[in-house]
Amino acid sequence: MKKNVLIIGAGGVAKVVAHKCAQHNDELGRIAIASRNISKCQAIIDSVKAKGSLKVPADIQAFSLNALDVEATKALIRETESQIVINVGSAFLNMSVLRACIDTGVAYLDTAIHEEPGKICETPPWYGNYEWKHLEECQQKNITAILGVGFDPGVVNSYAKLAQQYFDRIDSIDILDVNAGSHGKYFATNFDPEINFREFTGQVWSWQNSQWTSNTMFEVKRTDDLPVVGSQNLYLTGHDEVHSISKNLNVPNVRFWMSFGEHYINVFTVLKNLGLLSEQPVKTAEGLEVVPLKVVKAVLPDPASLAPGYTGKTCIGDLVKGTKDGQPREVFIYNVADHEEAYAETDSQGISYTAGVPPVAAALLVARGEWDAGRMVNVEELPAEPFLKALDVMGLPTRVKDEKGDRPWDAEA
Repeated sequence: MKKNVLIIGAGGVAKVVAHKCAQHNDELGRIAIASRNISKCQAIIDSVKAKGSLKVPADIQAFSLNALDVEATKALIRETESQIVINVGSAFLNMSVLRACIDTGVAYLDTAIHEEPGKICETPPWYGNYEWKHLEECQQKNITAILGVGFDPGVVNSYAKLAQQYFDRIDSIDILDVNAGSHGKYFATNFDPEINFREFTGQVWSWQNSQWTSNTMFEVKRTDDLPVVGSQNLYLTGHDEVHSISKNLNVPNVRFWMSFGEHYINVFTVLKNLGLLSEQPVKTAEGLEVVPLKVVKAVLPDPASLAPGYTGKTCIGDLVKGTKDGQPREVFIYNVADHEEAYAETDSQGISYTAGVPPVAAALLVARGEWDAGRMVNVEELPAEPFLKALDVMGLPTRVKDEKGDRPWDAEA
């Protein structure tokens, strides 16, 4: 049984991961948190203790770490005797942290595809450019590496896997991501602004008719009437899970859609047209070299600061269409989360909560041996049922809406 968890990162998602690990430290063992900014790690530890999240009495350690330094990360893994590393730092860290985990023989979990700072929306499939190059090595060394095990990617991949039991043939999977909450700020992003904007400034890649299809951001729109959050406008967006689901599941159409308000679109468009979302450095009149996107990030609110005043709900799920017994069928598998409830439990807003709970559920399954795959996998390659059952009791229950009604996913089990 694998025990002792090292959390890399100290943002809003890391705070949720820490709270949830603490709630299950009887199984996960000792917890350590590492980041460049050790004061942020300590603030998370203070939050965990203030909320009384620790299931059994224990210390949580904070460490200063530059996770791009592979040798330093390896040394910290050994010092903390960690057997599971949950990487919820910047997506720029993935390959360095993965390397450290492979070299030390410990399990690796992350929540997003690796990115290189100077590259935007590379040629699909994105995983093939970085993580998947280590498939064979992980297999040979019996390393468990679970990629993209947040909510999207992550839980929605498991929803896609679960959907197979509702159909004889699946024709399309449309992943719908709606945040119907309000943070009360003029403009802010729900997670790292740099990563957020990078998703939307390049091409929009989707899997249609069994081939990669390119669009521009905000070019393709749909409107859906969804449970709890009601009618929402969503836009076709490139996203991590499309790249693995299109490879691992035999589905000809896989698309990702995200909701945006007109205000967000207007501000985003102005910033992009002015060149302020560029990841390429420019020089000021004073000769200073700056990256416009990093300047924008610096002046926007820290996503973690949004949590205290956040209200409303999220609705994220898979709208799956296909046939069953020769008849067309449509099933929506989804979760609804509440920003205020997330804050009450973990001092975090709902977006961080939905991203932070799943990797801890996955860590528990690794610790128990159910998901200790001994190879590199995406979530849809693993059994869905134990993951969704864990999420049900950890704060992210799954529901199914179809011709039979709207019910918990395992109601007929």
